[in-house]
Amino acid sequence: MTTQTMLPVDSEQLRALSVQKNEPAWLSEQRLQALELAGKLELPVYEKTKIDRWNLSGYGTHQEVQKLASLKDAPASISELIESEQNNGGLIIQHNSGVIYTQLNDELAAKGVIFTDLETAAREHGELVQRYLHTAVKTDENAISALHTALWNGGVFLYVPKNVEIQDIPLQAVFLTDDASATFVPHVLIVVESNSSVTYVDNYVSGDLSAPMFHNGIVEVFAQAGAKVRFASVHQFGEAATDISTRRAVLDNDASIEWIVGEMNDGNTASNTMSVLKGNGSNSDAKVIAVGSGSQKLNYTTQAQHFGKSSDSQMITRAVMREEASAIINGITKIEKGATKADGQQTERVLMLSSKARGDANPILLIDEDDVTAGHAASVGQVNQEQIYYLMSRGVSRTDAERLIIYGFLAPVVSDIPLEALQQQLQRLVERKLGQ
Repeated sequence: MTTQTMLPVDSEQLRALSVQKNEPAWLSEQRLQALELAGKLELPVYEKTKIDRWNLSGYGTHQEVQKLASLKDAPASISELIESEQNNGGLIIQHNSGVIYTQLNDELAAKGVIFTDLETAAREHGELVQRYLHTAVKTDENAISALHTALWNGGVFLYVPKNVEIQDIPLQAVFLTDDASATFVPHVLIVVESNSSVTYVDNYVSGDLSAPMFHNGIVEVFAQAGAKVRFASVHQFGEAATDISTRRAVLDNDASIEWIVGEMNDGNTASNTMSVLKGNGSNSDAKVIAVGSGSQKLNYTTQAQHFGKSSDSQMITRAVMREEASAIINGITKIEKGATKADGQQTERVLMLSSKARGDANPILLIDEDDVTAGHAASVGQVNQEQIYYLMSRGVSRTDAERLIIYGFLAPVVSDIPLEALQQQLQRLVERKLGQ
């Protein structure tokens, strides 16, 4: 199936918008070429998930945004997600089609850190942005990636120069969509140079949407030699939002990334979180928790591709499905020829709270090298009734017993999250999703 019928703009509209935004010529041309490709490419294939039945056309049109004069004027729906300027290294807020607020700690700016919206970065740091943009997630991978290249707006550009360690204060972004008629296609691009470190946290939120909308999001992370990146992301879109997100990191020698992902949407969701361990001694640690409810269709894939010698990857995914929700959980470890001494480990577990809920855990190991270590574990099952009866025999109600079992199921992932505020946020979202 091609996407010729789902192109949301034509080339003239796209060119005019690029001129209106004063984008550099290379970016305008990149967008136009991507739009042409999108009409020819196929949709991405997600295991046992028919995304062609989803709403993939709700892109809307570009809507002008009003910059915030102060954080006090931020939309009420995201106020609890915004740390004060004293508590973070930087903050970016995107509202529908554009970024309305940017702030960066003066001390970090003096060290050469760049933290701004991607549109501004393309104009002011064009050579740096062009070097990395769309090189981890290629434009021509599928129709969704091509449309993203053509339409992305707002977004984040984070650049950390070599030997700059940002350990105590995270840099934060909040992406809010509450107008289904507005294009909302943020792109996050992070470049961390050698022997530097950073923590980045973002939240994706939808307000009251009057119509269905589609979020087509891409994250690209580049960690140079010895760099350490901690990337945390929570998606909490409402039922009217369809979410397809691709996250990809490229790691050089001795570089590391820690993915922390909370999938708490109420609508159909497909995500792919992948680390490319290009360098020797590189390391990837991915933690994903998800809760499905209603009649959601969910597909979560975590991947590690090893090229470097002595590279290590760990993946843990834990998902809870209630009501009639169904989920496909994929873990894919690929160890390429030459990646000697590589070690890839993964665990996928799904807990179903209803006889109508469905879960499918698929651990996949693809090994092209002999001198490696790899392992996987997977399980899918209902709540253990014996555990419930045991707790009830000790005076605990059935509802509280189920809640304790669920929290115990998710605890190995949540308790390992090193950001206390994120732990607390995920706890609240789990309670909301479970109707507690």
